[in-house]
Amino acid sequence: MHPEMLSPFPSFLFNHVTVLQSQAKKCVIELGTIPLTTIEKLSDDVKLQPLPHLSDKSHPRELLQVIGKDMRIIVFAFVPKTKQKNEVFDALRRYTKPANLWDLYAFSCDPSTIKNDSEPKWRLLREYFRLFRKSLPQLRGAEEVSLSNDWWRLTRVNSSYSLCSTYPSELIVPRSISDEDLFQASTFRSGKRLPVISWCDAGSGAVLARSSQPMVGLMMNFRNNADEKLVCALSSRTTGDKGSPRKLYIIDARPRANALANGAKGGGSESSSNYPRSEVLFLGIQNIHTMRDSLSRLRDYVDAHGSISSNGTPSAVSVVGDRRNRGSTWGGGNLNSMTSFSSTLGEWLNHIQNILVGASWIAAQIAEEAAAVLVHCSDGWDRTTQLVALSCLLLDPYYRTFSGFQALVEKDWLAFGHPFAERMGVPTVAENGGSQYELLRQPSLGNLSSSPSRNALGPSGPSSNASAQSQTSNNSSPILLQWLDCISQLLRLYPCAFQFSSKFLVDFMDCVLSCRFGNFLCNSEREREQSGVTNSCRCMWSYLADLRASGGSFHEHYNPFYDPVKHNGALLPPAAALAPTLWPQFYLRWTCPIESQGGDLESQWHAMNKKYAEALKVSIYSLLFYSISVLLQHR
Repeated sequence: MHPEMLSPFPSFLFNHVTVLQSQAKKCVIELGTIPLTTIEKLSDDVKLQPLPHLSDKSHPRELLQVIGKDMRIIVFAFVPKTKQKNEVFDALRRYTKPANLWDLYAFSCDPSTIKNDSEPKWRLLREYFRLFRKSLPQLRGAEEVSLSNDWWRLTRVNSSYSLCSTYPSELIVPRSISDEDLFQASTFRSGKRLPVISWCDAGSGAVLARSSQPMVGLMMNFRNNADEKLVCALSSRTTGDKGSPRKLYIIDARPRANALANGAKGGGSESSSNYPRSEVLFLGIQNIHTMRDSLSRLRDYVDAHGSISSNGTPSAVSVVGDRRNRGSTWGGGNLNSMTSFSSTLGEWLNHIQNILVGASWIAAQIAEEAAAVLVHCSDGWDRTTQLVALSCLLLDPYYRTFSGFQALVEKDWLAFGHPFAERMGVPTVAENGGSQYELLRQPSLGNLSSSPSRNALGPSGPSSNASAQSQTSNNSSPILLQWLDCISQLLRLYPCAFQFSSKFLVDFMDCVLSCRFGNFLCNSEREREQSGVTNSCRCMWSYLADLRASGGSFHEHYNPFYDPVKHNGALLPPAAALAPTLWPQFYLRWTCPIESQGGDLESQWHAMNKKYAEALKVSIYSLLFYSISVLLQHR
């Protein structure tokens, strides 16, 4: 991407966004108005070719590259031999990598403006009752409710997070399993993330469960009776049900070789011989580091071969071209570069396809066989969350509405401990084990390192060595983005099945990356409670709901083609249809703004509707003025 000609550097650095002004156009550059926590990294080692219409003397060579998590790559130019570049670099580095959770913009809002409808725990409990096809009763004071049926029950054994620090306080488990069994089973799973139920069909008894990998040891021969009892109970039938035994599928999201390699750390995978009526399958989905590198390569290519630069001029590549292949260039690259692009794009889409295929297969077994499916990867909070949440979306039409989407995200992504702080590279609760006030208010020491590495938090509080570990690790990864990408593919296949649009998914992802709201801070439900997020930060769900309300049913977040009657059951796409394409609304919006809307019928419908509304308004005003003039003539 070619640098914007800025002299002097007209930027405005706020505590949330940096706003940059085009020297040529004297206006704010939309591309340069970027939330600070959306910036992934900075680089001052940038070498770019000058544009043909600029001489070397007029082209400043002190450059700063800003790489965004939202696919933006911006290069800024500074006057040579001044302090501008270093001052801006230091300021950006300080604000994009805050040392403490309290330094994030989400905590800077006025508490009196916070509008949170209810605690996340209550919303999760309400979702559990919905799955059981029951209504949440009105509670008085500290009164607790019970929830159970012939198959499952609600347990509060994790109310103090002593069973598993990264799980929610309330869990759904088989009715035949005692709380003591749960404690014993948790010792056999990585991070104590034992098998629990995420989704269930109260009619058929089919279940979708999740966990982390079993700790089977180097020789893959360790066993745990409580774990085997718990997993087998997932597929049990009721006493009066005389049907054949329910099939149990154990889905390991990893490549088989990776699962075996985890044996060196004590992990691994299950043996079907230890779990009756079970079948163990591997999906071959790669780890967080592979996904991060794949997205980085895709971002570099899209940026280098897009149609515009940060200053609105044609891309440097498309203008300069390749002199050795003169005549073979077009708007964004040369013919030889397509080989590289095909490989880069194919790699990313292959990852998306693997997730889609895995989730579709899981949903099919549950919907068609009433099977029990247990999904896990290594830790049970990345690939597992992608697969379970996407399977739920396919199985349950409620999750394809706005309220259902929120319930799904709060259940499988937030309550079950996807490490958002680690994956986004922002700090979580302070690692000092202090009180909540101390956790929130500790002053910044100016440490510019990345966020603390995630440890299992025991009852005594956070570990004290997590910050040191973060110095040598990079655990950021686009796990949530991949899940939203998969949903965009399903939107393309089933345009009438979703209440929300692709634009909603883009804005949702932007809100998460911006750290403007407290919902997606920290790594677990427990950490968010420790940091007082609910009472200290604005709620993203309320913001999005208000945004939709401002535009009524014609707001761009609504899918105008939504037909809940047409798709009132499970979506079970055939394997042949699961051929993903690049999600243009997200990946191409900065470098190919025109092409990013190509084929987006939702946006085109909203644009046409807006024009119609404006034309109708003009017609009404014209008719009104005509009527008034007629009345005046007859006076």
